[in-house]
Amino acid sequence: MRRTTAFLAAALLCLATAAHALSLGDLTNKDASGGLKEALTQGAGKAVDLLGKSDGFLGNPKVKIPLPEGLRDVEGLMRGMGMGKYADELVTAMNRAAEAAVPEAKALLVNSIKQMSVQDAKGILTGGDDAATQYFRRTTSKPLGDKFKPIVQKAMGKVKLAEKYDQFAGKAVKLGLVKEENARLENYVTQKALDGLYLMIAEEEKAIRKDPVGAAGSLAKKVFGALSN
Repeated sequence: MRRTTAFLAAALLCLATAAHALSLGDLTNKDASGGLKEALTQGAGKAVDLLGKSDGFLGNPKVKIPLPEGLRDVEGLMRGMGMGKYADELVTAMNRAAEAAVPEAKALLVNSIKQMSVQDAKGILTGGDDAATQYFRRTTSKPLGDKFKPIVQKAMGKVKLAEKYDQFAGKAVKLGLVKEENARLENYVTQKALDGLYLMIAEEEKAIRKDPVGAAGSLAKKVFGALSN
């Protein structure tokens, strides 16, 4: 029994040493692609789950959507006149709209991962800390924006101040007080929702690169572990 235990311990030690010595060059294309997809599916799913719930945006200072720049300039005046509740109502509505839209991202992100080529995968593995996030931005921002906007528009349509903002912003653009892309509130909220999603995906990506053992699945650990050798 002791000899068997000693043999198993030695075997495990050899396997651990071999795994530690693994380099990216030792991985097959299938391993590199499969491991990356495994890890990114986990990371993207976690980012969506964190944001697509009550207070996912509103309760997270990293992604909380503030009043558009044109309104921020007069927010202090509004609060001084006892109209702070209207500003708070609009901020809450914008963030709730983003929280409602983000769950739609999961299927598109997973589809983007499935369509990733081996060349894309190796480029991400050898790229910067946010290489995967930039890949997502490049491949999903347009379809995600198209998915988010109707949901945001419906949510914002229930807020009277949102309609007033659109009326104000249309005139303010001509005066240079509001950026043209922010002239419609649903456009502003949709873009901020996308920015928040990619920010959280980037944080998940950095965490996986920093701690490969925390990545989902043995293949993901094998691939990301090779990067640190």
